[in-house]
Amino acid sequence: MKKISIKPSWTIQLPGQPPLPPRLLELLAQVRLHGSLQAAALRLGLSYRHAWDLIRQGEAQFKAALLHMERGKGSTLTLLGEKLVWADQRISASLGPVLDSLASELAAEIRQAISGEAVLLRIHASHGYAIESLVEQLQHEDLRIEHRYCDSTAAAAALRDGSCDAAGLHIPLGDLQDAALRHYSPWLTGGDFSLIDIASRRQGLMLAPGNPKKIYELADLLRPGLRFINRQVGSGTRLLLESLLQLQSLAAEQIAGFEQGEFTHAAVAAYVASGMADAGFGLEPAARQFQLDFIPLAKERYFLLCPTALLETPALQRVLAALREPGLRQILDRLPGYDASEAGRVTLLHEAYPQLAA
Repeated sequence: MKKISIKPSWTIQLPGQPPLPPRLLELLAQVRLHGSLQAAALRLGLSYRHAWDLIRQGEAQFKAALLHMERGKGSTLTLLGEKLVWADQRISASLGPVLDSLASELAAEIRQAISGEAVLLRIHASHGYAIESLVEQLQHEDLRIEHRYCDSTAAAAALRDGSCDAAGLHIPLGDLQDAALRHYSPWLTGGDFSLIDIASRRQGLMLAPGNPKKIYELADLLRPGLRFINRQVGSGTRLLLESLLQLQSLAAEQIAGFEQGEFTHAAVAAYVASGMADAGFGLEPAARQFQLDFIPLAKERYFLLCPTALLETPALQRVLAALREPGLRQILDRLPGYDASEAGRVTLLHEAYPQLAA
């Protein structure tokens, strides 16, 4: 079965004019990356003349410049050009996992309609870089998998209800562990589940390059004038941040922007990188992806949870084999702040977390 891909696409159209060429946004992004219109055109397989025509079309529609060009010094984006690129990156970061989930569902339906082959494994998981790599590996091996990215609370509820075969969750290590377990206990307590380790990872503050606002700890977020961007309600990352604030007796309502939530770590990072917020909270790879500063504040265990009875099924055995494969472990270990040394280890849930046994 061929892979289905759905990509976000957007444009701007002024009354009485054609829409902004989608290729222009790609071109501006490449100029920002390479500092040269000629290099950007080459990267996209465009002639320099065509690239320059796209820039002129955009500038004509906006009646404003998109590029600063200096002989011998390459090209840089104007403020408007920067805003267009960041808008495109924020849209991709926010909608990418949602569209990926939809594509997975459509692929499963089409496959069953064509061949009668049902899905072998349904995974609901909070979006993250490790689970994304695992899903890609399983798809490459042509395992009939349907995956849905959702918040951790929804994943735990789906597992309890039998709506999925495995749920991706993350639990902090150390003092914050008990608070997270209390949150998930309504869906996990007393269930016969097994835990499959994927990796440990770091979460922390994402800050503009060079940390111009001198933010070094959570207490700094309460300073007047600072703007913060959070994850959405129900996400494990937001729960982690709320626990950290409570541990330090800091009032979340005093943080400007705390109630604003994005649905992925990359979307939070893009929000900060675009200058719309001074700080965000999330995973280190997202911060590095957008060239942000990062201050680690918590370490957590990311894992798949599944009914113990399913461990011996061919699908779960394929998952275990993939996680124990050196190639995938190396991919996970290369993610900033990740440690995949325990990937593929299986533990009964009540042994890993005795608080959930009753």
